[in-house]
Amino acid sequence: MRNNARFLPLLAAATLLTAVSALPALAQLEGLTIPPSGDNQYSSATQGIGLVRVSVEYHSPQVQRPKGQDRRGKIWGGLVPYGMANLGFGTCGDECPWRGGANENTVFTTSHDVKIQGQPLPAGTYGLHFIPGKEDWTVVFSKNHTSWGSFTYNAKEDALRVQAKPEKSAYHEWLTYEFTDRQPDRATLALAWEDLQVPFTITVDNIADLYVENMTRELRSSPGFTWQNWNQAAQYCRDHKTHLDRGLRFAEMATHGAGGIGQENFTTLMTLADLQAANSKTEDAQKNRQLALQNPSATPIEIHQYARQLQGQGQNEEALKVFEANAKRFPNQWPVHVGLARGYAGVGKKKEALAEARLALPQAPDELNKKSIATMIQKLEEETKGK
Repeated sequence: MRNNARFLPLLAAATLLTAVSALPALAQLEGLTIPPSGDNQYSSATQGIGLVRVSVEYHSPQVQRPKGQDRRGKIWGGLVPYGMANLGFGTCGDECPWRGGANENTVFTTSHDVKIQGQPLPAGTYGLHFIPGKEDWTVVFSKNHTSWGSFTYNAKEDALRVQAKPEKSAYHEWLTYEFTDRQPDRATLALAWEDLQVPFTITVDNIADLYVENMTRELRSSPGFTWQNWNQAAQYCRDHKTHLDRGLRFAEMATHGAGGIGQENFTTLMTLADLQAANSKTEDAQKNRQLALQNPSATPIEIHQYARQLQGQGQNEEALKVFEANAKRFPNQWPVHVGLARGYAGVGKKKEALAEARLALPQAPDELNKKSIATMIQKLEEETKGK
């Protein structure tokens, strides 16, 4: 924490004259660590938004003063005035915002470019100030984050101003910053004190770009020495439908990378096929899917899951072919019979599906699968009754 001893007179219940005249005498205390002014303790809050890290550091005043002064109902429009104010000291005159806390600047830091209330804010560290109002607040991000409070605030140093709406909140004895909503590409940060909160949104428009660029950079180092990491990067691009051309290069490295990095197996060949299909390389995709299904590394469960994926895409005829190939390659192994049951049911062959489901029931490896198959049998029996 930065030294605050020389600023104590500015914030104590003393006259301006006393504060100013005492400053030179306190200069010798530079570097001395003493309790924070007014016992307003340091606090911080940090939130991840994907790879982005957002934090706010502040000193936290309380509603009830240590000597018992009750300020509830006297905070907003009183202790914290509405609009710009004259703080009685410093260089901002009548145009001083509120520091959003106590003591030093409240400091907002973002590791990457973000948007605040939809407006762009570059990566960096900022002094966080507010211009309170009864109906609307202005949130100010200043390029100057090293000052004490708002005494030397200068609007020319603003990086961004946005509007926010104050809301009623649960009671907060201590001023607090909270991340009240957390999504993969956004978060809501709220200043909360007494019975009021002021939330504002922080969004990241290019989450996928950040991940892909980061993975690309990481794969140039030791993580790039294994096919699993290349395959995982390719699957990210596939699953999020982003940077599909780069995802294809990742998949090619996972499958055919030189120096022993690449490995042809069921997983890499299927990922490669998916990325080829996503890049309109249909013939290559079909070829590699067949190679994957025939690969010695393929397990009956992997083949079954691929067929189920096809069913999820509405490709029931193609899925049945894969279920049948699985049964031919791994006869009477789990889960080939339940796969055939689902495959036949998907194309309307209910009697064949019922026969396979009955064969699958004693093979079920656990109670969950047994219950699922029993339910399937019951449904198929009702559908085939009298036929």
